[in-house]
Amino acid sequence: MVYNIQRYTYFLHFYSAKGHFMKQVFIDGASGTTGLRIYERLAARSDISLITLPEKDRKDPSAIRDALNRSDIAFLCLPDEAALEAAEMVENPATVVLDASTAHRTAAGWVYGFPELSESQREAVRAGRRIAVPGCHASGMIALIYPLVESGLIRKDTALFCFSLTGYSGGGKKMIAQYQAGERSALLDAPRQYALTQRHKHLKEITHVTGLTVTPVFCPIVADFYSGMEVTVPLFIKDVQGSAEDVRACLKNRYRDGLVRYQDGDDGDGFLSAAQMAWLDTMTVTVLGNEERLLLCARFDNLGKGASGAAIQCMNLTMGVPEETGLCLVRK
Repeated sequence: MVYNIQRYTYFLHFYSAKGHFMKQVFIDGASGTTGLRIYERLAARSDISLITLPEKDRKDPSAIRDALNRSDIAFLCLPDEAALEAAEMVENPATVVLDASTAHRTAAGWVYGFPELSESQREAVRAGRRIAVPGCHASGMIALIYPLVESGLIRKDTALFCFSLTGYSGGGKKMIAQYQAGERSALLDAPRQYALTQRHKHLKEITHVTGLTVTPVFCPIVADFYSGMEVTVPLFIKDVQGSAEDVRACLKNRYRDGLVRYQDGDDGDGFLSAAQMAWLDTMTVTVLGNEERLLLCARFDNLGKGASGAAIQCMNLTMGVPEETGLCLVRK
């Protein structure tokens, strides 16, 4: 069926009281953790009009199809299979689709939504109509590794290790309920390692985007705090085509400004907290260690730059407004 654009002329030419074009935005999966935070960020904006469905229609395929196609921008905050189905429903060529699931991150025809990779990547996101929002763990590792591979400081066949400490909100509503229950298992009182089979779903996009030919050993750990993330890649200098200062300079030059920035040193007390960037939509990148062994660290909010904030940043680019519009850059 060919989508009839004329049917929705009113919706696609909706203006605010100030006479500015107001984008029609639909969040499919607005009740999930990622969708809720996107909704919170967008609800206060004067350049956005949110399309919402009555409770009775939220699982009605025809109502969802209608909302997707009359939106200028559609966020898919859904499980992979549902995201694939929703993307197929979009027949309006003017609708920009931003998928926060894993489903399209390595798919042909979809732009990977990490504009900090390069200026050409930023332009691709700006012009994109199908944009895959990066995974949370993947965002940290890609931010650390991509510039080093691109510059030749790390060979593509280098065997890397990564561990990632995350708050429990990354596990969605079910895990949030487990951690916040009045009576809960004592096992939740300590950090828990997972993805023990080394088949975590983010590994595919990490190798695809960075160009690594050897899949990293990946150790994600969830702990008893709501949000925040600390991704660390240990690195032997013997595996680097240069010095520790070369690595530091590469990342410092890449992330001078914007939503990802280089930060020297620890938190001032010899520690590095995974909660430093909680509730923010930015990321800090740090190089620690010595002349023989380095720790490359990225800290951000798993629901911020690791999900909702990244999705809104990509949306802002497609709208032609500053990337940080509507995002939380400093803790209130």
